[in-house]
Amino acid sequence: MSEVLVTSKAIAAYGSDGHVRSADGLIDLNLVGSIRSNEGSGADPEQLFAAAYAACFDGALQLAAKKKKGSIDSETTVEVRLYKDTDYGGYKITVHLDVRIEGVNPEEAEELASKAYQICPYSKATRGNITVTLNPMAVEKPS
Repeated sequence: MSEVLVTSKAIAAYGSDGHVRSADGLIDLNLVGSIRSNEGSGADPEQLFAAAYAACFDGALQLAAKKKKGSIDSETTVEVRLYKDTDYGGYKITVHLDVRIEGVNPEEAEELASKAYQICPYSKATRGNITVTLNPMAVEKPS
């Protein structure tokens, strides 16, 4: 393995109904269980995963575009869905990525999103473990 570039640390207590904070204090959130109906206020773990995956994937998309054609305007929306795991018990997740890219044609959007999926660390970490649906969309630049 190569040289470590970044180390991030977070501490969670009391599970998905507890609290999570980053070691540097930038993230400091109460948690609420995903499957509970509006008990308390706070983020659920799936929201945190969706936010992190969206940021990582959009960064990978920018990198892929820079290598191919230069800078692009993009927006990545990640939807994380939680299901009961009927095979093994507990729960499982799936991910749906909507990737909007301005100023490219549909084929370029597909190519850039596919390349980003190959280089994004979150995509690498989840590949083969969860179902991920990739939905690239070419969007016209506003005039």
